[in-house]
Amino acid sequence: MPQSPSAGLAQTRANPVSDVFAALSRQNEIALVISLVVLILFFSLATDHFGTVRNLTNVLGQASLVMIAGIGVAIVFMSGEVDISVGSLQAAVAIPLIVIMNETGSLALGLGAALCLGLIVGVINGYLSAYVGINSLIVTLGMLFILRGCVYLYTGKTAIPDDIYLESFFAIGNERLLGTIPYPALIAFALLFIFMYIMRYRPFGRKVYAVGGNAEVARLAGHNVRAIKFTCFVISGVLATVAGVLLASRLGSAVHVAGLGFEFQVVAAVVLGGVSLSGGVGTLFGMALGVLILQYLSNGLGMLNLPTEWQLVITGSIIIVAVAFDELKRRRAG
Repeated sequence: MPQSPSAGLAQTRANPVSDVFAALSRQNEIALVISLVVLILFFSLATDHFGTVRNLTNVLGQASLVMIAGIGVAIVFMSGEVDISVGSLQAAVAIPLIVIMNETGSLALGLGAALCLGLIVGVINGYLSAYVGINSLIVTLGMLFILRGCVYLYTGKTAIPDDIYLESFFAIGNERLLGTIPYPALIAFALLFIFMYIMRYRPFGRKVYAVGGNAEVARLAGHNVRAIKFTCFVISGVLATVAGVLLASRLGSAVHVAGLGFEFQVVAAVVLGGVSLSGGVGTLFGMALGVLILQYLSNGLGMLNLPTEWQLVITGSIIIVAVAFDELKRRRAG
């Protein structure tokens, strides 16, 4: 029996609710959502203060820095490369930011200098990895040490304080919208939604997935593989800079130990969120869920007075299970 045009149109129309649910199911994000909800409910019942609005929003503010840098790192991972220099970059960008602000009294000039440094680091990482062909793990590991060493040399391992106390600079890292939601969280979610849109609906996002899935096939399809990977590193450098600026605002200074271990928090959240280490798989929404799960888990375990040693063991075990699950999925797909 022939199908009427109206019936065919009805079938082809997208159902937003079912589309979202299907997308979540395909990417295992529904499991992450359930895990996050269960985690919050458990710690809310197990402790007196975990479920308060103040604590939940405080954790959002803390998670925002990992989420912002995680967007860039996840995009690099999706392209089939690695970036672990974000922690040292977070410390490095605070130096020109604070020094120039102190000298000129201008937040705009300080921000411009910080973004320039982040852009330069992203360009170097991208050029050496994408065009010279050096393994990106080695490039960004080397950059991690170079930046940290330069920070130590310049500061003499002493914090450089914000001497002019600009109210606008303090606000971006410490104030709250309507006294509830931290500004860093608003910035993080705004950037998350922007890049989620780019990765899902814009040509650049589709090219990143294609390159990460199979670089040779992407090249034969006409994609400029090197340029795409280069751009991913630049994005990661700029977003890590934004996280560094927010941290400097929160600390009120450029601190030489800022960002120590930060790259491991970011990579852990990205992997837990389902972004494959082999490239071409994962979403930024999953990455964001990974960030929130790890941050609320850490906060809840702290409120239970669990020793830090056991917190590290539990977090590490979760990461290993997540990577093992990713590898199992990849083998089955292959």
